[in-house]
Amino acid sequence: MSEKTRSVRLQVDGSSHTVAGIDPATPLLYVLRDELGLPNPRFGCGLAQCGACTVQLDGEPVRSCVLPAAAAEGKRVTTLAGLGTEDRPHRVQAAFAEEQAMQCGYCVSGWILTGAALVDREPHPTPARVREACAGLVCRCGSQLAMLRAIERAAEQRA
Repeated sequence: MSEKTRSVRLQVDGSSHTVAGIDPATPLLYVLRDELGLPNPRFGCGLAQCGACTVQLDGEPVRSCVLPAAAAEGKRVTTLAGLGTEDRPHRVQAAFAEEQAMQCGYCVSGWILTGAALVDREPHPTPARVREACAGLVCRCGSQLAMLRAIERAAEQRA
């Protein structure tokens, strides 16, 4: 390994991974997709402006396209796949299915992981608070109103 590369240890969706020989400044998005083979999060803009790359870092939504992989060491990284299971989805995932809230699904990581962090943190966020939390997310196929409704539904179904 050169001076600029090293191993990075990550805890992703409950599993430990050591990724050897990478520049620690490499965006977490690229490590998750290219090194660990995860299909979500997705590359959207590369500038932290759309949210397609969103993951949770210790329960808080972050944009993985600009987060250095080394910044995730020692923290829990949760992707869409690690949020819930098919048998036991997170309540935001269940609400998305109930509302039929997406069309193409490209941006879904941002919306579901942001919504899940919000409803896990705040007992009953208002619709205005849901909109505020999701303000930086982009949906290019026009499903944003249905996705906002799904997050509001999940907030009403507080576990």
